[in-house]
Amino acid sequence: MFTGIIQAVGTVAGMESRQGDLRLTIKGGRLGMGGVSLGDSIATNGVCLTVIDLSADGFSADVSRETLSLTTMQKLKPGSRVNLEKALTLNTPLGGHLVSGHVDGVGRVVDRRDDARSIRFSIEAPAALGRYIAHKGSICVDGVSLTVNGVEGAGFELNIVPHTLRQTIMDDYRAGSEVNLEVDLIARYLERLVLADEETGNSASAVTEALLRARGFIKD
Repeated sequence: MFTGIIQAVGTVAGMESRQGDLRLTIKGGRLGMGGVSLGDSIATNGVCLTVIDLSADGFSADVSRETLSLTTMQKLKPGSRVNLEKALTLNTPLGGHLVSGHVDGVGRVVDRRDDARSIRFSIEAPAALGRYIAHKGSICVDGVSLTVNGVEGAGFELNIVPHTLRQTIMDDYRAGSEVNLEVDLIARYLERLVLADEETGNSASAVTEALLRARGFIKD
């Protein structure tokens, strides 16, 4: 688990094809490898990767064919900048929101514009993810925990302050940039709990006032 608070911007130092998947080597920048052990998890642009080799200033991880097909990892090149975060511990402040490091889909930046000292981004998510994105809710973009400032269909807006631009790769985004998206974990579990599923034979098909009342979310 992660918080979505980026700890460092690293760079891709090497990419080695391994029988159809990828061995990725990352220079950690100011992340520091102190306290990191083989088998630990480090979120890299929002993708949870397992450390399989360590150096004084970086790490290596294997990226499966599955991960390559579902994320932007296949678009990385030597020298690409990446957001990095070590795994959450019990004494880590939860400054962002709970992030699993399991990417739900790839979004696309459709617009970037100035908004006073901030930058406002418009991003289009895959249609299937639109239902999980709520105004003033949380979303993870390339590993960054962010607040949604507007929603229209599967499109959403973000207002990024100067600090976040400096501390992440978001200032690199331009129209057409592809980004890893992870929707709010709570939204996914709430849907699973409330909506019907074929395994249980529940016939409900939508979140209605009657359903919420029956489940105790609305009190008379």
